[in-house]
Amino acid sequence: MTNLFFESGNLEATEAFLSAAYTPMQIGGRPADTRARISRTAVGGLSVDRLSFGYTMGYDAGCLNKVCLVTMHSGTIVDTTGGREEVFGPGETFLLTPPDRPYEGQVCEARYTITMFDPRLLGRVASGSVGRDVRITGPRAVGPAENRRLGAAVAYLRDHVLDDSAASADPDGLLVSTAAQHLAATVLRTLPNTAREDGPAPRDTRDAHSDTLRRAVAFIEANAHRDITLADIAASIPVTPRAVQYAFTRHAGTTPLGHLRRVRLARAHADLRSADPSGAATVAGIAGRWGFAHQGRFAAAYRQEYGVAPSVTLRSG
Repeated sequence: MTNLFFESGNLEATEAFLSAAYTPMQIGGRPADTRARISRTAVGGLSVDRLSFGYTMGYDAGCLNKVCLVTMHSGTIVDTTGGREEVFGPGETFLLTPPDRPYEGQVCEARYTITMFDPRLLGRVASGSVGRDVRITGPRAVGPAENRRLGAAVAYLRDHVLDDSAASADPDGLLVSTAAQHLAATVLRTLPNTAREDGPAPRDTRDAHSDTLRRAVAFIEANAHRDITLADIAASIPVTPRAVQYAFTRHAGTTPLGHLRRVRLARAHADLRSADPSGAATVAGIAGRWGFAHQGRFAAAYRQEYGVAPSVTLRSG
């Protein structure tokens, strides 16, 4: 995990930092208040930045080559790329720019979060999209509920995954990779994109039989400790990701990733039962080992499945 922090009242220093942290950019204007504060936490190609500017800053920047989501907390950002003028304000989570395009605009006395990840992750988690790019086709969520869902996914990543305690419980990176997949899947469910616009193919339905389910379950059981996606499950059979989804819905009444979470919960349960209650094992450590970052959600899912709190199982081990 990498942590960076920058604070300055010098515009030239701020421009140099932003150019190094994101992409070459030029800051316009000469404001009276030049305070800027930026912090970054990054791991495994995933980064979350907190930014605060006490002034209006114009910017003209190159391609990021990343999916870049912005969550506004105060102030505004005005996108003027290509001559348009689109204003984003508090409570919005949006795509700042497509990964392969330069962008320009203004940050107006704003405090916001930037979350960035590799755009190839969208193709990994999108059903039916193996072997081709998935592109986001609009900056805003398709509706208010979707905007809230996307903002919540960013907050979960920022507050419960990319912190020091979570990192210490995630030596193999499973927790971070699982959270990154969740964020990418949420992006595909909330922002307009090419995968969302596709329709199901007839072959998907034909391949959604019980043998597909059996092979998918076997792959999940053997690889639950690894960073696997829906695309990986489908490729192991091989069928399309949609066929795997249909097979689970039709024959098991759940989703592939829902089944994966249940398998990982069972593995965490087994580790809690076998751990020495007087040793160094902790509920947080075991949960993190199996990709569960949010302790409250893990405890709720565990209690629902096993009828007791995970701490009770650990103490009785």
